[in-house]
Amino acid sequence: MIVPAKPRVFSGIQPSGELHIGNWLGAVRTWAAQVEEQREDLLFCIVDAHAITVEYEPSDLRQRIDVMARDLVACGLDPDKCTLFVQSDVREHTELAWYLANVTPLGDLHRMTQFKEKSAGKEHVLVGLYTYPVLMAADILLYKATVVPVGDDQLQHLELARETVRRYNFRFGELFPEPQPRISKGSRIMGLDGQGKMSKSKGNTIALFEPRESFWTKLRGAFTDPQRLRRSDPGRPEVCNIYTMHKSVSSSDEVELTYEECTTARRGCIDCKKILMDNFDRELVPLRTRRAELKAHPERVRQALADGAAKARRMATETMREVREVMGLGAQPAGG
Repeated sequence: MIVPAKPRVFSGIQPSGELHIGNWLGAVRTWAAQVEEQREDLLFCIVDAHAITVEYEPSDLRQRIDVMARDLVACGLDPDKCTLFVQSDVREHTELAWYLANVTPLGDLHRMTQFKEKSAGKEHVLVGLYTYPVLMAADILLYKATVVPVGDDQLQHLELARETVRRYNFRFGELFPEPQPRISKGSRIMGLDGQGKMSKSKGNTIALFEPRESFWTKLRGAFTDPQRLRRSDPGRPEVCNIYTMHKSVSSSDEVELTYEECTTARRGCIDCKKILMDNFDRELVPLRTRRAELKAHPERVRQALADGAAKARRMATETMREVREVMGLGAQPAGG
């Protein structure tokens, strides 16, 4: 089994359009820091094939891919220091998914809780949504990734990928390393309405690169402690999403002061949000400047994606050569 010389980390993100602050605080900011450290072989994949498991407009998807790529580069995913590419530009992803489907028991897919949640109440459910975890396993194994950053909602899918490695290697020989989970250390940011995870589909997000005026309008109206009805009521930071954001973007001293002034009613929610807004500006203004430069020169990001796909294809081609060989696929070489 040929494995990467240093830890190879695979991260996938769906092209949902503009990044929101939950994406930034939960994952992308950490990715950017890891790119700067350059301690690992980092692959970042815009997983457009996963995005077609629901109804969509083709022209809209292409635009969302472009926007997502630009935003990721603006956030610090320097294409010169990592591999950034679009999933469907490397066709080996779907080829390997078919081969892995043939070592994946139906019962394992029946147990996937995300499928149950996303298909609940729908009259028409696409097969792609059901086999989504198999494609995710192929995404990871195609590059023999040894580490996969995941949130709690993806742990079950990663465990399926790990089980797939065990089954595949037992049947065909030691080919794939077993990927290890890296649980995200980023804060889980709730939606602005206080109802579950921040999600664009729920309309409870703030776009990362939203104009400051509308950013502030949305932040100002964000749900806080439901029991704090008046300015004089002591707050409960532990149940307040604004405090959670403070812990992500404010200094430790500011976080401590925020907690103290909230619990003693010396600071109101609006004042708390104003301070948070200033701290968001400190992080986001440089990113906005970089994004504007990239928007003015879209060819830079497109070339970066082309280069990233070429690099990814080289890795994928070698993996698939090994896969076909051990599985007995393809015609015998001439003269063999």
